[in-house]
Amino acid sequence: MIQRIQSFYLLIAILLNGVLSFYLPLWITSENVEIYALSQPVAISLFLVSVLISIITLFSFKKRKRQFVLGRINIILNFVLVGVFAYWTLSLPGEMDISEKGIGMLLPIISIVFIALANKAIKKDEDLVKSVDRLR
Repeated sequence: MIQRIQSFYLLIAILLNGVLSFYLPLWITSENVEIYALSQPVAISLFLVSVLISIITLFSFKKRKRQFVLGRINIILNFVLVGVFAYWTLSLPGEMDISEKGIGMLLPIISIVFIALANKAIKKDEDLVKSVDRLR
């Protein structure tokens, strides 16, 4: 059952958080130094936990309720990651020297969209199975 649409959405979320987070800068300092997720231990750990949860969600296709719950947990984790990025960019002057935000800060938001789409498809599958069970 890996060929379902929610599997495709989860694969995109895995690619966003697992691959692109290493190649896209989070921000650029005033000295034109690009800061990546690898140099931030909190960010990289949250990205990797999100990837791990997405992989577990992808391969637990026989248990749709667990998939749905893991998707919600992953959405919450990505919101925490967005909050961490917002805190870093809005911190007091002198603590962090962020002159330009990179596209890497948008990865959790895009990932939230794809995980929400996957959850919607999982819910649709669960409703379909329930409707078939009522007909028996």
